[in-house]
Parts: sequence; C-alpha cells; structure tokens
Amino acid sequence: MGFVSILMSFFGFGVGISIGLVFGYYLFIYFQPSDVKDPHIRPLVEQDSETLQRLLPEIPLWVKNPYYDRVDWLNKFIETMWPYLDKAICKTAKTIAKPIIAEQIPKYKIESVEFEALTLGSLPPTFQGIKVYTTLEKEFLMELSMKWAGNPNITIAAKAFGLRATVQVVDLQVFACPRITLKPLVPTFPCFAKILVSLMDKPHVDFGLKVFGVDAMSIPGLYRFVQELIKDQVANMYLWPKTLEVPIMDPAKAMNIQKAPYELPDGGGLLAVIVHEAEDVEGKHHTNPQVRLLYRGEERRTKAIKKNRDPRWDEEFQFMLDEPPSNSRIHVEVVSTPSWMGLLHPKEALGYVDINLSDVVTNKRINERYHLINSQKGRVQIEMQWRTSS
Repeated sequence: MGFVSILMSFFGFGVGISIGLVFGYYLFIYFQPSDVKDPHIRPLVEQDSETLQRLLPEIPLWVKNPYYDRVDWLNKFIETMWPYLDKAICKTAKTIAKPIIAEQIPKYKIESVEFEALTLGSLPPTFQGIKVYTTLEKEFLMELSMKWAGNPNITIAAKAFGLRATVQVVDLQVFACPRITLKPLVPTFPCFAKILVSLMDKPHVDFGLKVFGVDAMSIPGLYRFVQELIKDQVANMYLWPKTLEVPIMDPAKAMNIQKAPYELPDGGGLLAVIVHEAEDVEGKHHTNPQVRLLYRGEERRTKAIKKNRDPRWDEEFQFMLDEPPSNSRIHVEVVSTPSWMGLLHPKEALGYVDINLSDVVTNKRINERYHLINSQKGRVQIEMQWRTSS
C-alpha cells in the first residue's frame, strides 16, 4: 500500500507540472496586457540636456560642460606612477596616523591600534575633467572631477581588554569634486607656498567593511547610516569654504622681499607690519593661534604657538609697494591651526580685523591694539610703519 501511494504521488506531481507549463505558455502567448504601449523612439539630438544626463550618467564632465577640459595626460601619468604613488601615499598616511592614534587610544582604554595591511590596490583614480579659474590674486585655482573605484586592502587591528579585533576596508569607491588652490605664487621652486583643498559638493563614498572577516555592511540599515555619516563628517570639515591646508614653504622667505632703502621704487615705499601679540583668543577644539595677514593678494603668516590664549610673536613682515597705500586696508586674522593637517578638527577662526592704512602713511608709524571681530574678548597688537627712501 505504501509503495502504491508513493507511485501515485510522483504521477500526480508530474501531471500537475505538465498541465501548469502548458497553461502558462498559453496565457503568455495569447493574453497580452492592454496597458503596455509601444516605446516612442526619438533621436538623441532631440533630447534635452537633463534627459541625456539621466540616460548616460557616466558622460565625462568635459563632454557635458564646455568649461571643463580633458585630462587624459593626467590619467595616463597617474596610471604609470600609481605603483609608486600607492607606496608613498600609504607611507605618509601611516606617519600622520601614528601620533594621532597614540594620542587618542588612551581615552578609550585601548591597548594598541596598528595597520596590519595598507595598500590602495592596483586601480588608480581617474579624473573626468578640470576647470581652471582666472583670478586677480596671486594664485592658481582649479576644480577637478575625480572618480575612484579601487580595490584597496586596509586592515586595522585593535587590542583592548585582552581581546583582538580586526577591521578591513575593501572595495572603496570615492566620487568627489575637489577645488585645489596653489597660493601664493612665488618666484621660488615649486613656485607656490601652500596647497588649499576643499570640496565643492558632498562626496560619494562607498566601501565594504569586514569585522572578524564578516561583512558588516550586510546588516540591515547599517550601510546607509555609515555612508551618510561619512558624507556629513567630511563635508563638515572640508566642504567649501572650509579647506585643508598643506604648507609647502614659508611665503615670506620665498618672496625674498628684503631690500635696501635705496632700491625702493620712486613714489613708493616699504610697508612693515609687526605682529606683537594677542590676548584672550580661544578656539572650540584647539588653541594654537597664528596670525594671517592678507594684503593685495599676498599672504603672510606668523608661526603657530601651541596651546596659548595670550600668544606673543614679535614677527615683522614687509610689503614692497609702488605707491602709498592711502586708500587700502590690510586684513588681519587670528586662526587656530590644528595638529596633523586637521584630520580630526579643521582650522578654526578666532577673530579678524580690517585695518585702514591711511593713518600709517600720514603718521609713518602706528602701534595699536585692535578688538577682533567674531571674538568675545580677543585683541591683537599690530605695529605698522611706512618707510620711504626720502
């Protein structure tokens, strides 16, 4: 009896499958939905720009925007140099990260954090286009469209309470439009004193994250949360007008403007600005005050004094002018420079003041304390002299 039941079950299953296939094929062939319309075909030349960008999202910027130029030469250069750039970038990243990690881990009672593996992979980033701006300042300003779908291997091991955990970052994708400014331009190689980098839009960041070898991004909700968190944090630190500043050389030394009085131009002179000290300046995350002078596109900076609300510099800066600065102003700004290129907290503005130079020309010398705008009690002492050959 049991054998007959099994045989009949297999027979019924086979008959049912056969009938179902025949019936489904009949419905598929002879019954078509009435709400399906034939597609309307139009030539690409009749489509508007928004429709074309939606249909072809990977069109480079130099095709979509006439202000962007092709940079095939740059992509070829990076592709050739990438094995060496990979090692150099990773070495620099380790050098920067080690002191930051050593400073932060005691706060969280972590024994050690170290890189087990750090490589950017074999796939270099590509640049979709470049836009160069013309300004009246002594600077070179450009915007790049960068896309990087890489295969890096970044593995970090952390030890705490006798346990060891590993975190691995893989399959990294970064789409960003950075603005890079080389300023000020100086007559000393490499012909610019510093690099300023900022982002024009929130970057697109996508990556895989493995914890103990398990893909953590597969957890429902975590992927979107981490992606938006990284976008917001990076935007808060480097979205324009905020910048990442990389110093290259001292602008004052690079300009080489120290000249004897008899070499002063006819009708002109030498504007000497002496930054003495500041009082009651304090940042939100750090207080490493530094004075920044900006005049006619030229910039001077004092040295940064770490962890001091009442710093003293006594540094002199000179501007060679072809005529008296009777109707101009000099911008004086006190900033707090972060440690290690601002990877944790960006640069903070502690206050500023714009000083009219007409009194300097009339009196030849002034020495005043100025209240800083956007500061509760901050003040800065500036001495200025107008020196001529007569």
